[in-house]
Amino acid sequence: MGEQVPHRPGPLKQKNKPHKCGKHKTNRSQDKGRVGPKAAAKSKKSVSQRRSDRRNQMKQHRRNKRIAAMQEKRTRGGQEGAPPHIIALIPLHAAVADRTDLIRRLVEVETDAIVHQHASGLTVGYPKMKQRFTIVTPAYFDLCSLLDACKVADTFVFLYAPIGHVDSFGEILFSCLLAQGVPATAHVVQGFDRFPSKRQTNMKKSLQKVVEKRFPSDRIQILDRDSDVASFLRRVATQKTKHVHWRDKRPHLLIEQTQFQCDSESEEFGTLSVSGYVRGRGLSVDGLIHLPELGDFQMRKIDAPPDPCSLKGRRLSAAETMETDDVVHMATEDVRTLQEADPSNQESLDCEAVPDPMDAEQTWPTDEELREAEARMQSKTEKRRVPPGTSEYQATWILTSDQEDESESESEESEYDGGLETEFEKLDIEMNSQVDDCASVVTEMTTEEFNDAKYDDNYDQDKEMRQMEKIKAEKENEMFPDEVDTPLHILAKTRFARYRGLKSFKSSPWDPKENLPSDYARIFQFEDIRRTRKKVLAAPENAIQPGWYVTIHIANVPRSFSEAQQKMPLVAFGLLQHEQKMSVVHFVVKKHPSNSVSVKSKDSLLIHCGFRRFTASPIYSQHTNSSKHKFERFLRSDAVSVASVFAPITFSPAPVLLFSFDARTGEQSLVATGSVLGVDPDRLIIKKVVLSGHPYKIHKRSAVIRYMFFDRGTYTMKVDVFFPLCIFRFKADIAWFKPVELHTKYGRRGHIKDSLGTHGHMKCTFDGPLKPQDTICMDLYKRVYPKWTYDKSLPTCTATVVPQKPLDDEETMS
Repeated sequence: MGEQVPHRPGPLKQKNKPHKCGKHKTNRSQDKGRVGPKAAAKSKKSVSQRRSDRRNQMKQHRRNKRIAAMQEKRTRGGQEGAPPHIIALIPLHAAVADRTDLIRRLVEVETDAIVHQHASGLTVGYPKMKQRFTIVTPAYFDLCSLLDACKVADTFVFLYAPIGHVDSFGEILFSCLLAQGVPATAHVVQGFDRFPSKRQTNMKKSLQKVVEKRFPSDRIQILDRDSDVASFLRRVATQKTKHVHWRDKRPHLLIEQTQFQCDSESEEFGTLSVSGYVRGRGLSVDGLIHLPELGDFQMRKIDAPPDPCSLKGRRLSAAETMETDDVVHMATEDVRTLQEADPSNQESLDCEAVPDPMDAEQTWPTDEELREAEARMQSKTEKRRVPPGTSEYQATWILTSDQEDESESESEESEYDGGLETEFEKLDIEMNSQVDDCASVVTEMTTEEFNDAKYDDNYDQDKEMRQMEKIKAEKENEMFPDEVDTPLHILAKTRFARYRGLKSFKSSPWDPKENLPSDYARIFQFEDIRRTRKKVLAAPENAIQPGWYVTIHIANVPRSFSEAQQKMPLVAFGLLQHEQKMSVVHFVVKKHPSNSVSVKSKDSLLIHCGFRRFTASPIYSQHTNSSKHKFERFLRSDAVSVASVFAPITFSPAPVLLFSFDARTGEQSLVATGSVLGVDPDRLIIKKVVLSGHPYKIHKRSAVIRYMFFDRGTYTMKVDVFFPLCIFRFKADIAWFKPVELHTKYGRRGHIKDSLGTHGHMKCTFDGPLKPQDTICMDLYKRVYPKWTYDKSLPTCTATVVPQKPLDDEETMS
């Protein structure tokens, strides 16, 4: 028996796949199940250490936020280096416009309170409470004073009436303050003790609903007892304050004392010294300072006088300080100079660029060249095209194009016109009747009861006629957007010479530097406004820190400031770098629901932009993400629009309020609210016009279109071998607009093929058969620029117009 040979597997032996243990290998799989005791203890310790680190980090984060909140509270109204807490008493009803009793009760909370009267209000120091409050009481119907006081206030105290609560002026004031920014609020009512207790409960419930409509988390406070006043002050001192970012990024102060110095009485300018507490950002003497209604100024120096309302000084009773008008200084320190202006580092007041009129221009032609050009133009206009061999006597019998137009036969005109004027009259009558119906509906909505005897005392017929024309134009624009009538007395190519056709409004190119007006040479432009803003805000500050009581000496202030002192309170804002320079500023605005008046582009408005007030005539455009933005003829009430004006640069964020004013009556009404969008002279605002026509004869995809052009054409002559004198007509308008694409309201697209006749009829081809009721449209575009209408001198507007219709709960801006 032979020797047995062991079996050996061949190359085709089956090989099974190993088990998959996932993407992450465990310690046992790596070490083949063997784990040492030290390694296991180390891994558990590292996990627990990471967990404890996270807990410690969250604990530190909570502690830092708590410390920051406490430090912020200490910087308001405290004793050491903190400015007084500004309280603005804002009445929302004419019945509570007198705030004398409330101020008296606030002063008498503590018997040893320190009272300091100044130009903008009253500063009261409470030693027991260790707090200082500045109480500001602007006039009720002076809207500018109310808004200025609220720009620097730390707390808004809204005063409600027990009956009626808020009147129409209070509703408008609410909208302005909410758009401008609200730091902290308190809601106060007085006079409930005059009513029965059962009625007080119902009155408080109704008033609480009014408060919760705009401030859901706030509660009404009744100040009928002295204990209520004390608790109210403690609550104001410890409440949470919301940051108003546009105000906190700029230095500002409430002016408490002013002194104007001038070398002689004949001089119109002098040095103005203003005193107050610096708030917001640090103030540098080399920067600029803005005084409302006066403009931007440079500073000479900044002094540090003693604090007039220090809690460490001699304490006088409230009655003793209220009786005297003298300023009580609580310290005996001498005035010391903190900073003096350096002319080499001081910010310039130049707000406009100086353009070079000869930049990129040719030399001006001489008188000889002008005369030669005029002679050439005259000879060109008198030149006639006649057949060769024609004598001068024979040439006089050949009619020109103008003469031949006049000699056309009536039969030829009737062939193409055929009742053209009658059809247009019918269309005009129908359109005017529709517009009149819409205007009558608007007037019915705003009818109110008036005294018949005094109805015509304040009636302005010219103003009514202008407003009626605006309403008709706005309703016509809503029914037929962007459609215009082709003029009959001039050529369409002359009327629309600045317009162009676009293949696509969204994607077709348009050079933003093309054919700019001369005003664009006077403005400033940034390569990247966001980077510039970030750089300006992050610049190192070598300035006066917030909380210091300083005296600022402002140079070259006009004497008219004495007139502005009558409007209290007085505020001043420090400017950031570049904010005195002119550019094209854009605002995102929304029309206020209470305003039913038509607001047209280029209407003069009073604009409150951040800390500035000026008049300008903005143009409106759509707020889209496209590179081109469609021009709006009227400020829309159903959408957000962008208003563009020439104005000083204002870095965002900043609130914007638009007011219309009447120079004759001195009244103003709120038009729109919004914020600053940015500074961009390259923003393309494109105006669109639509020329419309109607099909006259339709044959498959071809059609004869009329009512789009009406020119009679020009006559020219052509000499040929077979036809010695051949006269043909050249259609000026149709040939000019032939490259522009046509479209219809039913979605067809086409182009002009040729002209027919002498009265503007043309043959067009489309991508499909037309319907008889269709309308043929031609879109033309041109760029629109704002007008240079910036004026810092404001009109004499002191009152606010009562809203033309009441605000509903849904329409009230909250």
